[in-house]
Amino acid sequence: MAKLTFVGGIHPYDGKDLSKDRPIADILPGDDLVYPLSQHIGAPAKPIVAKGDRVLMGQKIAESGGFVSAPIYASVSGTVKAIEARRVVTGDLVMSIVVANDGQYEDVGFTPKESTKGMSREEIVNIIKEAGIVGMGGAGFPTHVKMSPKEPEKIDYIIANCAECEPYLTSDYRRMLEEPEKLVGGLRIILQLFPNATGILAVEDNKPDCISLLRSLVKDDPKISVKALKTKYPQGGERQLIYATTGRKINSTMLPADVGCVVNNVDTVVAVYRAVMEGRPLMERIVTVTGDAVVAPQNFRVRIGTSYSELLEAAGGFKGTPEKIVCGGPMMGFGMFDLNVPTTKTSTALLALSKDDVSAMEPGPCINCGRCVEVCPGRVIPSRLADYAQHQDEEAFLANHGMECCECGCCSFICPAKRPLTQQIKSMRKIQLAKRKG
Repeated sequence: MAKLTFVGGIHPYDGKDLSKDRPIADILPGDDLVYPLSQHIGAPAKPIVAKGDRVLMGQKIAESGGFVSAPIYASVSGTVKAIEARRVVTGDLVMSIVVANDGQYEDVGFTPKESTKGMSREEIVNIIKEAGIVGMGGAGFPTHVKMSPKEPEKIDYIIANCAECEPYLTSDYRRMLEEPEKLVGGLRIILQLFPNATGILAVEDNKPDCISLLRSLVKDDPKISVKALKTKYPQGGERQLIYATTGRKINSTMLPADVGCVVNNVDTVVAVYRAVMEGRPLMERIVTVTGDAVVAPQNFRVRIGTSYSELLEAAGGFKGTPEKIVCGGPMMGFGMFDLNVPTTKTSTALLALSKDDVSAMEPGPCINCGRCVEVCPGRVIPSRLADYAQHQDEEAFLANHGMECCECGCCSFICPAKRPLTQQIKSMRKIQLAKRKG
């Protein structure tokens, strides 16, 4: 039987052995926590506290700035020290709420529920909205918006993205092993919102222990199945995941809901469970700290707002001076210039590498080998699109389907001439997306 997958893709060194066998460790933050008001796609949140206010863990400190937005909650108790612009991982200055941690972790009190029986669709969606849940795989799209398609009865599949195809990252793997009941419970809650949908737990087949564990939990549930996917990057990409599990196709102008699908990351589904069943807003997440330059790679349960420097310290620091530090994974993450920036709802990993192989590469001319075309999951011609981007030929870029690039990095990885294909295409896509907004 053919394995569930998509056309294209690559098999990079995955680096998961560094951290996958280390159980999740809790980490307590230091003196100050910083909460950027833009931790999601859409309008920034609006502060509802002032300098000098005492806040409790689980207290809302910023409310949604619009429908496509999400509130923010304090992950510690303490005093609001400032509301000011602070640097974030991208290097941008973002208005943020700074809370001085008092070390007491006094909370507002959470009210758990025994079941969701009798709860309406509107109640569940509102809980998700009020909890400040966003896509925690990196995109940061407010989850309540995703749960509110125009025609919910036309949704056929709720897909839990358990692939975790990005090299080095193992936070979802540990979450599946250590808290599978919350993952399955969260998926069941989401299924309540869509009367005609079935659930899919989509896991790459390099995680047989997770597949076995999840199948044992849903064996008596006719509405949920576990699908083993071929291990290949970018199997966890939304378009690739939908095609591999359902055979349905979407392009850059479509949403998953247009083909009857809703896709959520593992941590997001668990956050839904915790919000609805435990009454807890989104205040923490699992972050992988890894790489050959880290003393003790580990997965940490991190309170949002904690500094990346504290995560590194908890992992034993650097073995030596790393040549490259990445926020996220090596394929779709981005370089960091400072570790004294806060973790947010979308922080997935801190990766430190002893060698910066990419910077050492000397790009050469295209040899027309076609390898970038073979591996491209978007089925475009990356070498040609990069040329158009380099020459600012917007018309040709669009005519050759440049917007179908998902920026996965496969073409740059495979190119024997070491051309920065993805980076050049990405720059042109940003220009086009900005023009559409304008």
